[in-house]
Amino acid sequence: MKTRFYNARILSMAGDCSVISGEVVVEDEKIVYAGPSREEDGEAADRSVDCKGNLLMPGFKNAHTHSAMTFLRSHADDLPLQQWLTQQVFPYEAKLTPEDIYDLTRLAVLEYVSGGITSIMEMYLTPESVAAACRDTGMRCVQVGGVNNFSQSTALLERWFHELNGADPLTSFRLGFHAEYTCTPELIGEIAALAQKYHAPVYTHCSETQSETQECIGRYGMTPTAYLASRGIFAYGGAGYHMVYTTADDRRIMKENGIAAVTCPGSNTKLASGIAPLTEYVAEGIPTAIGTDGPASNNCLDMFREMFLATGLQKLRLSDASAFPAAEVLRMAVSTGAQVMGLEDCTCLAAGKLADIIMIDLHQPNMQPLHAIPENIVYSGSKSDILMTMIHGKILFDRLDGREHYSVGEDPEEIYARCRRICERIFA
Repeated sequence: MKTRFYNARILSMAGDCSVISGEVVVEDEKIVYAGPSREEDGEAADRSVDCKGNLLMPGFKNAHTHSAMTFLRSHADDLPLQQWLTQQVFPYEAKLTPEDIYDLTRLAVLEYVSGGITSIMEMYLTPESVAAACRDTGMRCVQVGGVNNFSQSTALLERWFHELNGADPLTSFRLGFHAEYTCTPELIGEIAALAQKYHAPVYTHCSETQSETQECIGRYGMTPTAYLASRGIFAYGGAGYHMVYTTADDRRIMKENGIAAVTCPGSNTKLASGIAPLTEYVAEGIPTAIGTDGPASNNCLDMFREMFLATGLQKLRLSDASAFPAAEVLRMAVSTGAQVMGLEDCTCLAAGKLADIIMIDLHQPNMQPLHAIPENIVYSGSKSDILMTMIHGKILFDRLDGREHYSVGEDPEEIYARCRRICERIFA
């Protein structure tokens, strides 16, 4: 199947954030051409889509989320992190079945694709059912383990590492654990041994709150970053989710060990966790990506909002309106996010790359005038501007004819109804 998108503006993200006019041609799951218009392409395509001057760009990469926490959206808000986790999250998560997590993940996928997110980096309780949900809806998903003292295990982590890698082109699995504060030193040692065994990167929550960081210093005399690195967790790189409270020495360790930072500004704002030092990460060459976190702590799976907060909070933190420009934030949300997730085939629109493409409606008041399209996306863009989301060469969401269409294997209303029944049972 060959699809030609013509009469488009193209933000390829292959180099800088410049925009050209032209076309993109997709054959099966890959891009075969992205560049100036070529009239001969129209005759060879099975389907031609007139973009009407709207923008094609790579999809957003949500580099940290817990999708099935949709069932907790707006259930327990306005609480500090530890109270929220221990009283309002963990007790109800214990009631979830793998089948529940499958349906709740599918609900999140509807939100992802309607908001231009084409890849997620997922950490949750039952990776097999998450992988099935993403496979069945067409979502690209990189999972990481969430091992802790109370659930999962290193034996399961190793099994998933073997079974969920290569099982489907849309899904993959990486080593991971919940956090330093939920894992014993013995458990952390076991995970480090797996990293050494497979020469694999490791992903975890790290330095999300000031209390977490101070308590780790109290236990081990080191920050979470320094402690985990000293145990060999990051011998082959990886990433820390949140990374709000890091020192200059932490950032040296991150640079030396290939540890990326994944910021979640919406969640960190709502839970009053703090503002991550993103300008320092970028200035020091530390790869930095953006995640929404889960829909319980955020509550919105919206990369437009995350991008605005990422730049806006740095400007506030530094009292500098010129800090953290839009182009840098857009790279984090697209290209760097793909690299942190290990999705090198999804970094840009170019021949040979996977066809994970979104179309942004430029014929909207908030996107006019077109002085600077990247700035419009970051500072004034919204989910309502998404006209189309394609993943792996398949259009999963579009409103090209003015009506919303989902192609995720099931009517959204049926997904909504099942998720309502799950909530009724769990919160009864």
